[in-house]
Amino acid sequence: MFRSAAILKNLVLILALSSAWLSPGVLLAHCDTFAGPVLIEARKALETGDVTPLLKWVKPDREEVIKKAFAEASKNRKTGQKEADHAFFEILIRIHREGEGAPFTGIKPAGTELPPAVVAADQALETGSAKALIDLQAKDLAGKVQARYDHALAKKRSAARSVAQGREFVAAYVEYVHFVEALSGLLAGEAGPHHEGGEPETGTGPCSSCDSHGK
Repeated sequence: MFRSAAILKNLVLILALSSAWLSPGVLLAHCDTFAGPVLIEARKALETGDVTPLLKWVKPDREEVIKKAFAEASKNRKTGQKEADHAFFEILIRIHREGEGAPFTGIKPAGTELPPAVVAADQALETGSAKALIDLQAKDLAGKVQARYDHALAKKRSAARSVAQGREFVAAYVEYVHFVEALSGLLAGEAGPHHEGGEPETGTGPCSSCDSHGK
């Protein structure tokens, strides 16, 4: 029971971090690779001649564009399959990313390395188990918290030696507490600050614990 609760808690955290911290460009980073689900389905669709499975990847008002491009590619495959397929893939990915508010910068070459978490996310759907994904993300997050804690603790131990070292502790403390505070906000369902790097912004602004004493 406790193990299940821990897994569920980690899953909630992962979902919160994924939705709040990553920009559309990061979230859809592997959709423009041949290992991504869009192009895997696109290849199958061209082989079977059925465009229907691909329509879910685009907005309703763009379905006709995809249908037309698919028909054109199917016809052109008779004289140049590789060129016809690639032209269709580019149209499909461009419109898919457009619908998600992400730029299209071209299809990445085969063999492009993907972030481990992205690979694990796809594998989780294939295997029907999110355990490996959860363990991977939880370990990564724990490492980020631990690193900030270790840095703040080290600076605290030398803070009394001089004003300059005291300020170094304050800077480390603010970054550490802001990070933890951002995590708590996400778990509570609050929309915390974010940036494209995939971690909550820590900055040097006020933190809730800094102004709580004496209230």
